[in-house]
Amino acid sequence: MSEDARHRAPIKVQVRDLYKIFGPEAESMVPLVRGGMTKSELLTRHRHVLGLQNIQVDMRQGQITVIMGLSGSGKSTLIRHLNRLIEPTAGQVLLDGQDITTLAPDALRDLRRSRMSMVFQKFALLPHRTILQNVALAPTIRGEPADVSAANAKRWLTRVGLAGYESHYPHQLSGGMQQRVGIARALCSEAEVMLMDEAFSALDPIIRTDMQGLLLELQRELHKTIIFITHDLDEALRLADHLVVLNDGRVIQQGDPQDIVMKPAEAYIESFVRDINRARVLRVRSIMHPLTRGDAALESLDASQSLEQAIGVSNGDVDKIYRVTDDGRDVGMLTMRDVFTALAPKSASEAARH
Repeated sequence: MSEDARHRAPIKVQVRDLYKIFGPEAESMVPLVRGGMTKSELLTRHRHVLGLQNIQVDMRQGQITVIMGLSGSGKSTLIRHLNRLIEPTAGQVLLDGQDITTLAPDALRDLRRSRMSMVFQKFALLPHRTILQNVALAPTIRGEPADVSAANAKRWLTRVGLAGYESHYPHQLSGGMQQRVGIARALCSEAEVMLMDEAFSALDPIIRTDMQGLLLELQRELHKTIIFITHDLDEALRLADHLVVLNDGRVIQQGDPQDIVMKPAEAYIESFVRDINRARVLRVRSIMHPLTRGDAALESLDASQSLEQAIGVSNGDVDKIYRVTDDGRDVGMLTMRDVFTALAPKSASEAARH
């Protein structure tokens, strides 16, 4: 997806002024938090736990929004608000403009069955059902004809590389294969929105990388709206169109992942990005300059290429200059000197000056 298309995509899910406080008098605690009371003060003085604070996030249709943070940051709490597995203390969650926090029980069940699917960290497959029956679960619950549900389930199992395993049971499959079943089940539901809560974190590193590749491959074809939770920055940067970083229940920074790496807003984010391989993570589009008339004759690089790939194309020649293209259009120019400069991380204060 080009950058223009990325920014033009309509907003699918909106989170507005969302608070979650755990405790018997949670609603009465919201004004205190809005007034500046911290998480530690709320716990010490009132024995209530602040889960989420003033969350404001837009998630665009057909894109992957990644929500990341360390354990206890609120990321899993946030994703469970999107389908109301957790009820908010205050605020709104809107799907296509409709506030799901106001839905009656029947409408909420319908939303979970047909509009939002979820892929869990621990797979959550039903052990007494075959792989085919697990994948066909959502359409079966909706009452769709068994032959139609089975045909769709087989199609998605084939798509995730599990053709031939329809009659097996979950315990007969490896962890990576079980997670493929979970993805196939989410896709078979035909839901508009996929929620993925630490979906790959229980997998071995090589299998995890394979699953990330599978998800990106499917996304290029299907253009689902995906909200993905992770604590791993490399995974977040590989998957995200839009990155949201949480700490202590509040959004620290959000936006284009490339911008967050280049311009960390706080020391907390600096600690995340300090040790990453910037050449592999950063893209040409993140550091290119406006194109001038005389640059049209230059050799070209694609905007989505990594700086590592650009260095390879240039053979490390710092004097090289390239024209940058996106979907076949000229969108900028890039000097290799800029590439090598970008490889040195900036502190939050330095990023603010730029």
